[in-house]
Amino acid sequence: MIEPGRPGNQLDFRYPIPIRSSSMFARKPLNVMLSFALVAMAGAAHAAVPYTTPVLPVGDAQEMTSPYILAAGWTQKVIADRTTQNALVAGSNSGSWDMIDSNRTGVDANRYLFMPFETGTGGVQRVDLWDTNYNTRTVTIVAPGTQGFKSGDASRWTPWGSYVTAEESWGTGSTKGRLFEVTNPTTAAANSGTFIQRSIIPRVSHEGLAFDANKSMYFVDELNGGSVYKYVSANPNATNGDDYFAAGQTFALNVGAGGQFEGNNGPAITGASSWVAITGVNGGAIAGVSTVLGDGTIDGRVTADTLNITSFNRPEDLEMQNLPNGDQLLYFTTTDSDNNGSSADGRGRVYSTNLTTGVTSLFADNTTIDSETGLPVGTPFSNPDNLAIGPDGTIYIIEDQNGGVENIWRTVDANKDGIAETMSVIATLRTANAESTGMHFIGDKIYVNVQHPSSGNDVLVEISPVPEAETYAMMLAGLGLVGFAASRRKSVK
Repeated sequence: MIEPGRPGNQLDFRYPIPIRSSSMFARKPLNVMLSFALVAMAGAAHAAVPYTTPVLPVGDAQEMTSPYILAAGWTQKVIADRTTQNALVAGSNSGSWDMIDSNRTGVDANRYLFMPFETGTGGVQRVDLWDTNYNTRTVTIVAPGTQGFKSGDASRWTPWGSYVTAEESWGTGSTKGRLFEVTNPTTAAANSGTFIQRSIIPRVSHEGLAFDANKSMYFVDELNGGSVYKYVSANPNATNGDDYFAAGQTFALNVGAGGQFEGNNGPAITGASSWVAITGVNGGAIAGVSTVLGDGTIDGRVTADTLNITSFNRPEDLEMQNLPNGDQLLYFTTTDSDNNGSSADGRGRVYSTNLTTGVTSLFADNTTIDSETGLPVGTPFSNPDNLAIGPDGTIYIIEDQNGGVENIWRTVDANKDGIAETMSVIATLRTANAESTGMHFIGDKIYVNVQHPSSGNDVLVEISPVPEAETYAMMLAGLGLVGFAASRRKSVK
């Protein structure tokens, strides 16, 4: 397959635009040309992204070139797609590409992206960002259905240099809810990833994963009534997963005295928080507390309920941020939370928990100010799902909605107190019946999946910044100098 072209709705300044002698600009005096350019730039700089947009026809070619409407200053291109993978190797890719992470450390750091398949036959694929060949850069390293893997969702690079993923599937009588480690993620050939279940982690419906500075691992139970957890290894400085997961204790987050259920018709749950043990120090059961399953693993959900732990309305993604003062903020979304039981005026929250002070705060919701209007964002902000942290520490939020109404938001928290002052939309998805998943930054580039579209063709999109306004200003200043020099030459003839 030929790599998809550049998007049609954004100008890509990495490619020169020839100006022929017959062009409009070539026939205008340079000062007029400069004025046109300045006006155009001023308009682009203030162009807002629509909160909603007509969806593309199913299978439209633009699904492969410009699935998003982007704010000024960004451009996009598709760098992988499911149809191509299955055309190259039949049945190799079950689709519904979910959360993304890169090899953050080690040899060739950030060369590869990893993501699981959120299907009944889950697997894991790797994308080589250094491979310029569209057809060879993506390979499935854990074959669909390996060890009965189902609904792969979680995705995180480990401190010791491996990759972990987990199942967003758990409930009474289930055999899922497991966390797995791929111990050879960067070197595995097709379908040869070493895939190991780490059974010390209590079973829940997994999505977000994050590690703190002490190398404790945080996770959630995605449920309307789910909790937030952390696993503290007895060997946090382990150099491999066998040692890291050999022994350790799991805790659940309690805000205040606990017992609250966020629901979809109540206030945000904020204030002082603490971590309550749900397993013993080595990962085994606490008598009278932990619920042990038939295979000896711990049911994290039932155990948290037994302890009356704070429950949130569908916690999903997690991100960890290190602050200049040494504090760490744990961010998490609660996708279906609401304060009035109505999604007509917006729904969902993002929280932050300061791991140093123990304070849990409301980071963003439908009352956060929209920087475009100066008013609360209201209806357009609904069902926040995935999170990512930009290179300058900015928090980005993806909604769990269908193409046409789903947005990617950029927040502003200038004083880094864990409470956003404003937010604005940078992208609106327009692929039919799809959602964005897995947003991940490498440098100033965003990588995001367009998952489960009606066309069946999941795509991985690279969203990149175009040059800053200062760059344009320098370019135009250069044009002005050229014009001045030309006029000088003309005047002395």
